Amino acid sequence: MKIDLRTPIRRAKRTVAVLAAVSAVMAVAACGSDDTSSAQRDVIDTLRIGVIGSSNIIAGPVGFAHSRGELVEAFAPLGVSKVEVFSFPNGPDLNQALIGGRLDVANYGDTPALVARGSGLQTRLVAVQQFDNDAGVVVKDPSIKSLADLKGKNIGVPKGSYIDRYLQGALAEEGITANLIHLYPADQEAPLNSGEIDAAALPGVIPSVALQTFQSKGFQLVDSVYRDRPNLAGTSVTVSSEDFLTKNPEFAPTWQKLHAAAVRYAKAHWDEYLEFELANSKAPEAAVRAAANPDGYSEEPFPAQAVELLTGTKAFLVDQGSIKSDFDLDTWFQRSAGDKNP
Repeated sequence: MKIDLRTPIRRAKRTVAVLAAVSAVMAVAACGSDDTSSAQRDVIDTLRIGVIGSSNIIAGPVGFAHSRGELVEAFAPLGVSKVEVFSFPNGPDLNQALIGGRLDVANYGDTPALVARGSGLQTRLVAVQQFDNDAGVVVKDPSIKSLADLKGKNIGVPKGSYIDRYLQGALAEEGITANLIHLYPADQEAPLNSGEIDAAALPGVIPSVALQTFQSKGFQLVDSVYRDRPNLAGTSVTVSSEDFLTKNPEFAPTWQKLHAAAVRYAKAHWDEYLEFELANSKAPEAAVRAAANPDGYSEEPFPAQAVELLTGTKAFLVDQGSIKSDFDLDTWFQRSAGDKNP
């Protein structure tokens, strides 16, 4: 008897969509005890930061600095007395909260941030949080040896993410198409084991180390950024709205200064930094350590390698039609006076 896998897949997609919608509504509704829009407050007081994931924790060197009390200290002159962090399942949901004034700043992947700007949302890139981010595709079926073997098959991928951009770019390079099914990394293991999907496209960067975690469970890597597609590496960014930055002109230079100091400290105390990330992660220690990449952090807000990656990602999204209106990337950067970084 032929088993139709489409119904379980549709059910999984509907479940994910409902859960995502509920999570997004709850996150937006919870964005700060102060309901005033970001650009309308005379004093920031509570700095509201949005992140991607399931924990209300800032990852990366800036998160490490925040754990030492340095974020509030740096922004105290701007009237900040506390920081609240809100997690979102994906970038599009976070974009809605940011533009709606429910958040002051967002840390997330380059793809949803670029799509938001290209859709007319008035945002500015404050700093590149991390670059050269890995992603990859894993399978269970040992007969699948390469990405080309997935032609016409089902691949789970978090749509609208840098992982989605990598996967679509990789498929285009191979000259093949596949059925891309919107699934978050946490929801991909069961359908991959059952055969409802043939492969899973996953992030491989702290704090999202699903790629390394799946490999540790025996799933086979058939394609990845680091091994096969370095030109498709992702970038994580810190973005704010133009209205908020206009209202608070010292915010961006203060964030950029904090970012530089945080990266410098993390690199000088790398083992301590990894312990911070391990304490906040539910992933196996080996997976977190395998994903650690000190070269993916720069003290500069707009490092040249990251700008090159962003340029390539934007061009791809324009060609694909995900960016509705092309824009000059440099006009998106919130540069401080004297910043000569290309």
